[in-house]
Amino acid sequence: MNKQELTALVAEILGSLNEPEQKEPGRKEPEVKGGGYRPKAPMPEQKDTGYQDGDFVPDVTQLDLRKLYLVENAADPQGFRRLKERTPARLGCGRAGPRYKTLTMLRFRADHAAAQDAVFSQVSQDFAEKNGMKEVKTKCRDKEQYLTRPDLGRGFDEKAAQEIRSAIPGTPKVQIVIGDGLSSAAITENAMDCCKAIQDGLKLRGIDSGNPIFVRYCRVGAGDAIGDITGCELVCMLVGERPGLVTDKSMSAYITYRPHTGVSESSRTVVSNIHAQGTPAVEAGAHIAGLIETILQKKVSGVGLHREAAL
Repeated sequence: MNKQELTALVAEILGSLNEPEQKEPGRKEPEVKGGGYRPKAPMPEQKDTGYQDGDFVPDVTQLDLRKLYLVENAADPQGFRRLKERTPARLGCGRAGPRYKTLTMLRFRADHAAAQDAVFSQVSQDFAEKNGMKEVKTKCRDKEQYLTRPDLGRGFDEKAAQEIRSAIPGTPKVQIVIGDGLSSAAITENAMDCCKAIQDGLKLRGIDSGNPIFVRYCRVGAGDAIGDITGCELVCMLVGERPGLVTDKSMSAYITYRPHTGVSESSRTVVSNIHAQGTPAVEAGAHIAGLIETILQKKVSGVGLHREAAL
């Protein structure tokens, strides 16, 4: 076969591919993977949602997980609802075939997005100024370094140390520190209400507390460095905790007696889950003030305090 014959053969084959296929009468077209979609049963009619193009859908994050019960034809729905009121866990989600229901999946993704936002967002630049506090920064230069270098979030350079000394005159018995931590939302939502309750509780007990300071890019260990700098007897640090899928606004208080660099983690007394769905900020602050009084009397915090209580 020469070149001309080969060219003609290829053209004939290509031409036949472009011609519509002639179907034989009564022939059933085989169903193949990747072929056109042909439903074997009538599709159900789409229900009217009541929304028009451009409308805003309801905010799924406003739904109370303790009351969100999506199981259909349940044997005892009221009994299950009573159990759900005790926990925000994702129970009674129902299912669509083998999958989650759309509402369940949307809420999960919304909560996950809120947790990510809380970690990567910043406490506002004017937060400290608006609340009458001095702001200092740890050795971290930015949020990215803070997340990848926890060690730098536990200490201060000489300039920051000088700022702390000027902001905290003398040697306070109790120093309150507010740190952004891993949740800016937790600090914005809870820190100042909790701090005010602590200050009021300490004042009623006649306990001196220094001026609160705000630490940006803060890890819990930064309180130990502040103990080195100020010589205070006790540090109470309010810090944003790593957010989860129940809330992105959880804050904790870490109370350390005789704080200094290298103190063991077991030497801290912790009050956790300070948020609207856990322990409210004001209630937590009142409890923390009482704890601080006890720690100062016993001269020990953390595991040692529990041992004292057991004696």
